[in-house]
Amino acid sequence: MKAVGSYKALEVNEAEAFLDVEIDKPEATGRDILVEVKAISVNPVDTKVRRRPHPDETLRILGWDAAGVVTAVGDEVSMFNVGDEVYYAGCITKPGSNSEYQLVDERIAAKKPSSLGFADAAALPLTTITAWEALFERLGISKGGKDGGKSILMIGGAGGVGSIAIQLAKKLGNLEIIATASREESADWCKARGADHTINHYEDIPAQLDALGHTNVDYVLCLTNIAGYWKTITDVIKPAGKICTIVDFFKDGNLDLLKPKSATFAFEFMFTRSMHQTDDMDEINALLSETAAMIDSGELVTTTGDVISPINADNIRKVHATIEEGRAIGKYVLEGW
Repeated sequence: MKAVGSYKALEVNEAEAFLDVEIDKPEATGRDILVEVKAISVNPVDTKVRRRPHPDETLRILGWDAAGVVTAVGDEVSMFNVGDEVYYAGCITKPGSNSEYQLVDERIAAKKPSSLGFADAAALPLTTITAWEALFERLGISKGGKDGGKSILMIGGAGGVGSIAIQLAKKLGNLEIIATASREESADWCKARGADHTINHYEDIPAQLDALGHTNVDYVLCLTNIAGYWKTITDVIKPAGKICTIVDFFKDGNLDLLKPKSATFAFEFMFTRSMHQTDDMDEINALLSETAAMIDSGELVTTTGDVISPINADNIRKVHATIEEGRAIGKYVLEGW
């Protein structure tokens, strides 16, 4: 089967960073389903993992977002049948979705939204899992609207996670959403997905919040460069407020800044359940299934930015390069082999 991989940790412009290869098709056993991959999307985590050294320069296949068709099931599978159309993000410790066929544990996959094609479905899984867990598990926001009217500052609102987090925070949390965006097109993107306000993250954030009548906010979701915004975040969070980030913390970061406000800080890493085989892994299936229903009912929209075809080394390289520039709006999707 076709796949795109590499044998070395390389920068995006190096020739062997992305290679078109032929590998054996895997077989489904246990709780794994075998998926014929129809579309994939690329996330910042792909670019980070690409640059990490890996043992003995073995073939590494990236990719943690896909939509496709189940072609075989393991002997313990109970949630899917051959022919089901699914979407999923997979597990970071296993071969990724940049291949024609992929094994994935049934507990971390779900039937894709029936109203979406494979490309638009592939844009959603990783960012949806991340946003859902960050909002409703790490920050503890009520999905039933009990925290309605509270305020959340989302730093980096136009990216993949922000694009779906805005929608979930509005539709399920009924929050007042203040998203940061530095360009007119990214601000418009955030507003179209439900942001009540947009402010520029390159300008004075506290002053902009003051102008909106928000000296402080109840929640902060930082989706980029927490080192550059840490002092601002600790200044604007309310007493007993909650902060979550999806990016690495930074050397010498001062958590003591949270103590006077008794504020809570949490990380969100959407691979935690699959990496550690937690007892509640099937929560991934549940949240992706609920999201699919909301897509099909029109409550949520896909976060697809651009679709590129076909899936090959050259096109994946181009998308990695664009993501590394830090100016992506929504998700970059590749479709067809």
